[in-house]
Amino acid sequence: MPSPTSVSDQWIRRYHRAAEDAVELVCFPHAGGSAPYFAPVSAALSPAFEVMAVQYPGRQERRHLAGIDDIPELARQAHAALAEAGTGAHGRPVALFGHSMGALVAFEVARLMERDGGGPVVLFVSGRRAPSRVRGGDVPHNDASIVADIRALGGTDARVLSDPELLGMVLPALRSDYRAVARYRQGEDARIGAPLVVLTGDGDPHTSPEEAGAWRAHTTGPFEVHTFPGGHFYLEDQMRPVLATIRDAVGRLGRGAPGGPYGG
Repeated sequence: MPSPTSVSDQWIRRYHRAAEDAVELVCFPHAGGSAPYFAPVSAALSPAFEVMAVQYPGRQERRHLAGIDDIPELARQAHAALAEAGTGAHGRPVALFGHSMGALVAFEVARLMERDGGGPVVLFVSGRRAPSRVRGGDVPHNDASIVADIRALGGTDARVLSDPELLGMVLPALRSDYRAVARYRQGEDARIGAPLVVLTGDGDPHTSPEEAGAWRAHTTGPFEVHTFPGGHFYLEDQMRPVLATIRDAVGRLGRGAPGGPYGG
């Protein structure tokens, strides 16, 4: 059993009890986001799913730590924490879900899992264009432009952005996250073998339908795109259909229902 100061306890948050044979769903937050963003997902999916939300350094109770401004390194450390936690032990199926920047981290974690001979039964990437689709000059590089981008996308309490003290608490994490996204590059040869399911909002200014579909090049397995009404944070208003999509895809593509080929 990991000690209270273990790496896995630092990185992973669980909010609800799950069945012994539950599917493990590991969730990776967006830039500036934190693990509690997925607490409602945990509440809705338990006990059939055990939701494990990743808490990046530099926010909330980990705010004393420097943020990691490199996607592969962020993925490497998250992967190590998940391995220490015994994710996927005893044949339990593991699915990954990442939103926005978290989609890139989840993709890199999936690659590391497959490198080690495992891998998710399904990878869900939300609100993010494919790694091989880079837009020139659209990543903010200073505090004013970062705040303007966050405000335009929604998903962050406007009171936080308007309060200098609160803003000062979240800006370090935002800076490192935006640098990580700006530096990240992958060609179409970066692939996984797991099924890959893309979720996107039809009004997301950061991801066009073509950019969402370009994830197809990054898996040799089954591939689907699901489009929902809304912008970058469409999932906040579309929680019910998003959760239905997750349940359906894990059972159908991942064959991850308890007792199935990945269920032990």
